[in-house]
Amino acid sequence: MPPQNLDAIFAALADPTRRAILTRLASGEAGVNELTEPFEMSQPAISKHLKVLERAGLVERAIDKQRRPARLKAKPMAAAVNWLEEFREFWSSSFDQLDDLLTTLKQTELKEPGNE
Repeated sequence: MPPQNLDAIFAALADPTRRAILTRLASGEAGVNELTEPFEMSQPAISKHLKVLERAGLVERAIDKQRRPARLKAKPMAAAVNWLEEFREFWSSSFDQLDDLLTTLKQTELKEPGNE
């Protein structure tokens, strides 16, 4: 996946309203009116959020008579997940090192005079 698309995905996911919209769309398609309901913002504001999600490839919109329902496209999120997965070994290693350090500190503390 091109880096600019990964940038667009992370930029889209950076906003809590857009993440909430994606969460809602995970349960099925919805129009702008339906997506506006849980938020204290206008339909044009929700439409702007949808456009950001569309440009990132996370949402697609169809034309269904008078409404344009939005539908989640989760596949592009897999690129972001795969990129983050590359750091799992680093995180695991860091946590293991921290665990070792804490164990050493506890053992040292127990061996100090007056702590027995």
